[in-house]
Amino acid sequence: MTDFHVVIPARHASTRLPGKPLLPIAGKPMVVRVAEQAAQSGAQQIWIATDHHAIANVVHEHGFKACLTRDTHASGTDRITEVAQQHDWPDDTIVVNVQGDEPLMPPGLIRAVAEHLHNHPECAIATACHALHDEASLRNPNIVKAVLDKNGNAL
Repeated sequence: MTDFHVVIPARHASTRLPGKPLLPIAGKPMVVRVAEQAAQSGAQQIWIATDHHAIANVVHEHGFKACLTRDTHASGTDRITEVAQQHDWPDDTIVVNVQGDEPLMPPGLIRAVAEHLHNHPECAIATACHALHDEASLRNPNIVKAVLDKNGNAL
């Protein structure tokens, strides 16, 4: 099995829904549900990257690790970079970014992204995506899109 880490960026000051990572889903905070899915992926380490002590405390209470990061990051990717730097991970470490608001993320998909990166060392980054087949999804600004070439590379 491929060695990899999962980092889950969880920002407290969401513009649309402040405190979103702490909102309960079936009795547990959303960020904990995400971490539980990641734990089933086979990752060697799972870190929640957060700028807020309340999130870090909840994560620790549920047996997961949190890394406090600066609150000035422009993106979750920047937050993940800080975690990697704090832990002095080598440049070839496979890190899978699992969004903190994806409590239904299939563990097999997390593992598949890690395995793709392991099998294609020429790739510095990979993302999971699927085809959209309806007009409403194509026009929805809240659905992230990717355009791929015939080999599956993002354009």
